[in-house]
Amino acid sequence: MNATELLVPPIDRDLLCLLELPEDLPEQLSIAEASELTGLTAHTLRYYERIGLLDVRRDSAGYRSYDERAMARIVFISRLRASGMPIGTISHYLALVLEGDHTAPQRLALMQEHRERIQRQLRDLQLALAVTDYKITVYGGTAAP
Repeated sequence: MNATELLVPPIDRDLLCLLELPEDLPEQLSIAEASELTGLTAHTLRYYERIGLLDVRRDSAGYRSYDERAMARIVFISRLRASGMPIGTISHYLALVLEGDHTAPQRLALMQEHRERIQRQLRDLQLALAVTDYKITVYGGTAAP
């Protein structure tokens, strides 16, 4: 066990549920398997590793080996990216995490600001949907799913 493993607590099962990782996730996945499971390309996974968003171990042959922690990190990053958070902000957030518990107020503020942006996006999308539904109805269609 290395020093990083000693400092990193196990992943909370509730968080894994929120991240939608399968409960029967293998202990180690190849980059191809991680790519297939997350929908990200191998190129993107390597990029995330290169810029320091991911710490991926290597197996005895030197191939990337994605464990549960790496997979959870990938999905976490993907959720933030899908919500519009820039990579630079994600990188800043993760750097704060590494700095320790004393950065929790900064992380909280960062997430609260991001939450407000997401809420604005949702309102904008709801208005866009309402306009689209209206036009569908005008043209004689039905907006019901």
